[in-house]
Amino acid sequence: MTRTLEWKVGVEVVEDGGRTKAEARLTTGTTTLTGHGSARCNPADVDVPAIGDELAASRAMKDLAGKLMREANRDMEAVGAGTVPQRTGPGYGWPEAVS
Repeated sequence: MTRTLEWKVGVEVVEDGGRTKAEARLTTGTTTLTGHGSARCNPADVDVPAIGDELAASRAMKDLAGKLMREANRDMEAVGAGTVPQRTGPGYGWPEAVS
């Protein structure tokens, strides 16, 4: 059986006073997960706003990805499937593929 889903991810970036904050929001239709990230410009560095945007957004998406992985792990455990031990790698895929 083929399934097609569309999940939407939006990223909001706000810069204020040399500090950039980002929020990444995943909406699946049944669940919403949110990740957060931030960046700040070192006073000794040249202020390039695009770099702060990229850093904050990537950190928010990384946080979001971690939350989605934890949700998947909880769901796998709920149906009796094992999860990939964290020491073997990022915890994605099948255990035999990362060992």
